[in-house]
Amino acid sequence: MGRGEGVPEVVRTVADLRARVAAWRQAGKTVALVPTMGALHEGHLTLVRRARDVCDRACVSLFVNPTQFGPTEDFAAYPRDEGGDRGLLGRAGCDLLYAPTVNEMYPAGFATRVTVEGGVAAGLCALTRPHHFGGVAVVVAKLLLQALPDVALFGEKDYQQLQVIRRLVRDLDIPVRVEGVPVVREQDGLALSSRNAYLTAEERARAPLLFATLIESAAAIAGGSRPVPAVLAAAGERLAADGFGRLDYLALCDAETLAAVEHLERPGRLLAAVWLGRARLLDNVAVLPAAAPIL
Repeated sequence: MGRGEGVPEVVRTVADLRARVAAWRQAGKTVALVPTMGALHEGHLTLVRRARDVCDRACVSLFVNPTQFGPTEDFAAYPRDEGGDRGLLGRAGCDLLYAPTVNEMYPAGFATRVTVEGGVAAGLCALTRPHHFGGVAVVVAKLLLQALPDVALFGEKDYQQLQVIRRLVRDLDIPVRVEGVPVVREQDGLALSSRNAYLTAEERARAPLLFATLIESAAAIAGGSRPVPAVLAAAGERLAADGFGRLDYLALCDAETLAAVEHLERPGRLLAAVWLGRARLLDNVAVLPAAAPIL
């Protein structure tokens, strides 16, 4: 299949996935993997196009992973549209769609857990979703070992997740290069997310104020004119005044370690998770000491 033509082949078993990848390897091709949970949007398709830029073949996995959802979270309601996703992937240049069943990924008797402890896996999303990164770690470890790609690509919108995966790959010596791809946004600044589908029309109109607040706050931090705690407090108050709901976190962290910082001496990330109706919005911007934020 040529770039952007037709639809990708679908495989649903580890054996079939490995057979396709082995054939590519035998032909001297490099392989990229883009793990997804489906409900694809332009952010995912940007990852696929980047995969084709860095490797000869692009494989996308589609698996709504039950182990990273808590008992009260939206696993059952999470949007699913494999047929629509497959058409989008074909136009983006995907060569192979790996869409395993839950039983294929977690067969009877499955009893292994993978845990990234402390460090990048502590705080932020882990405070309100303590189960989440354990589920992410086990499914990503399995996907990387099933496909053994040269490169795996993940979006920077889920920045803490990206850092957890980088730690996982380093600690387990998995032979893959992890590449983060910058956040893809709507024209009004809202970070693309499958869960944006939960927003009502009124909430959708309000949602870009999160990004605007982060940009203003990052500029104030980079400029150094106000203490970081004061900037963060003002940003939280603004979000509340703009009609956002519970603020899970709004934090300035070291960009590599994700340790919270109040004085920026190394590259940092300003990260937020806030509720707007049924949607939990994640976003972040990079901040350099004494410099304007880099998006």
